[in-house]
Amino acid sequence: MIIDFHAHIYPVKIAEKATEAIKSFYDISSHASLSGSPDDLIKNGSKIGVVKYIVHSCATKVSQIVSINNFILEQMRLHPEFVGFGTLHIGYDDFEAEIKRIRQAGIRGIKIHPDFQRFQADDPWMDKVYDVIAAEKMPVLFHAGDIRYDYSGPVRIAHVLEKHPDLDIVAAHFGGYTEWEASYEYLAGKRLWFDTSSTLWKLPLSYAKKIIKKHGYENMLFGSDFPMWDHVEELRRFDQLGFTENEREAVLYKNAFELLKKNE
Repeated sequence: MIIDFHAHIYPVKIAEKATEAIKSFYDISSHASLSGSPDDLIKNGSKIGVVKYIVHSCATKVSQIVSINNFILEQMRLHPEFVGFGTLHIGYDDFEAEIKRIRQAGIRGIKIHPDFQRFQADDPWMDKVYDVIAAEKMPVLFHAGDIRYDYSGPVRIAHVLEKHPDLDIVAAHFGGYTEWEASYEYLAGKRLWFDTSSTLWKLPLSYAKKIIKKHGYENMLFGSDFPMWDHVEELRRFDQLGFTENEREAVLYKNAFELLKKNE
């Protein structure tokens, strides 16, 4: 059994274009020929036994928020395998009503991608947003890290964590894509979760193990970052980490189950 805690989905008509745009943004030459459509996700994940997918898409401007959230809700209705995370954007004045609307409709968390959305994760304007999200018992999945920018680095995620101790945070990509030393220093061992997505292809295995040792396998979640990577390939990389069977089961699904149950 596997829960994929980090998967992107897009409407079929733009799925291929969106996938290629993301690969270009990160200069990733993944050989995975995946379109990013909901059906593609289920087909690919089923190869390794994924039973649930945390799915999301990112609003790059305020005007996209409601339509993207409605898309996620519709895909949840069509696919029971999907656990939806909604989107928000800085400057959206109706954030409280939208958070409550999607929470009541069944969305379980919020995905924030500061690099795509072009705002710093710890921007003071977002404090009131994080307070409402925490009050609604919704975890936030942050894209974390990118040495090219100063939006989502581990230090900024640490600031959010410090200011919002009741907010459940998942910092993607081992806490900081291409900023793993900062993740080790500022985030590892603190009260938040890391996911494994888009990391094991680039981060040396020895350093990945070092981060896990400090942070604890109990706070790690398996994520594919579909459609960037093929599920079979990601599981192969994951199994090189050398977890015991109990640890492996915890990271592949038990930790995710407990986090979601905690926020029911």
